[in-house]
Amino acid sequence: MHTKHWFLCGAVLTLIAATGTAVHAEEMVKALSLPDSINLALKQSVLIHAAREGVKGAEARRKEAFTGFLPRFSTSYSYTRLNADPTMTSPGASLNLPAPIGTVTMPSSTYQAGTKDNYNWNVEVTQPLFAGGGILANYQANRIGADIARFDEIATVLDIIQEVKIAYFDVLKAGRILAVARQSFERLTVHRDMAQAFYDVGAIPKNDLLQAEVELANGRQLLLRAENGVEIAKSKFNTLLRREINTPVEVEDILNDRPFEKPLADCIAAALKNRPEIGSYALRLEQAKILVRQVRSEYYPNVALIANYAKYGDTPGVAGSPYKDQENWYVMATAKWNFWEWGKTKNRVEAGLSREAQAADVLTNIRDKIILEVKNAFLLLQEAAKQIQVAKKAIEQAEENFRINTERYREQVGTSTEVIDAQTLLTKTRSDHDNSLGDYSISRARLERAMGVASHAGAE
Repeated sequence: MHTKHWFLCGAVLTLIAATGTAVHAEEMVKALSLPDSINLALKQSVLIHAAREGVKGAEARRKEAFTGFLPRFSTSYSYTRLNADPTMTSPGASLNLPAPIGTVTMPSSTYQAGTKDNYNWNVEVTQPLFAGGGILANYQANRIGADIARFDEIATVLDIIQEVKIAYFDVLKAGRILAVARQSFERLTVHRDMAQAFYDVGAIPKNDLLQAEVELANGRQLLLRAENGVEIAKSKFNTLLRREINTPVEVEDILNDRPFEKPLADCIAAALKNRPEIGSYALRLEQAKILVRQVRSEYYPNVALIANYAKYGDTPGVAGSPYKDQENWYVMATAKWNFWEWGKTKNRVEAGLSREAQAADVLTNIRDKIILEVKNAFLLLQEAAKQIQVAKKAIEQAEENFRINTERYREQVGTSTEVIDAQTLLTKTRSDHDNSLGDYSISRARLERAMGVASHAGAE
């Protein structure tokens, strides 16, 4: 007895220690708020990083286009080896001298005019003066491209915020559904135990007990699905925050049905004002117009000013030679005009005009889609709000119905089927309420995204 006593005490102490460790580990998991979750996702998102790299690239292209206004500097150094020293031959000449000498013919002569080794170094500066507006148009198009990239980054941020909100609310919704499933399983367990007790004293037939056991098994399956639903929701949440997929997740419960006061017309007006997609496609339309101007610049000549400085020599130091000056320079103005290319520029202009028309049509379509998106999100939000109110009343009725049928069965004036049906109804109404509450918060997040609002607050 003494050994058994110590064994039981040890088992109890081990259980208490394990329980304390589990509770301590659970307390160590800090509950994340929605703003903290969003900030962490924005900090870690590779999509946002990619969008910011796109902005950097577009800004670099803008700076590159600006260099078209500035002078270009170039230099070159060359060495040429000839097979022989260059020579020059002067032709013979006939001289008419007085008599008695008469006409005298002078022989031709050849002399060296250069060296075999020739070194050349020159520096050239070219300053564009006129390009038909092409340089300016190219700069403006790339400047707009940088603005478009910034709008795209804003759209990516809004998308990430929406995805985090939905994942956050999915975790909360799945947790509440799990709680409902556990309560259902507990009620079904109590009912099965009650049916077992009645069967043991012969108060009910075997069939009633089997029915209770079958429903308990179904409740266990429902509980397993709810547990998996929680794990799936948490895995998605961790993935969005770029945390290890099995990281423990605890979030603050902010699900509620706080009314949304803004009318539909104000929501649409906010979306047309705030949505970065509209700003992006409006800039694409402006960019298309500018690119048409850039192509039209090819109708005009290009005028540039060129300054050149050169040094020559028969040694690598380009110090000159007996046959050629060491240095020279010149300044030159040039004009180049491709005045006939078989309609090439005309066709390019027509293609640019078509792209401009396409951009205008796309912008109109984007506006229409955004208005539809806002209205759909607004209606779904209203639908979820109404479903919450209906579910609240249904829960009160289902709870009373379950209580009455449980008491009737306990007094053996009701059937097991009535209790199970009441339990099923109660589980459904509670699940419907929690689903509607989660859907309301998710619909609100979708509406905020449709309006172009970067709220971190959610549905508090």
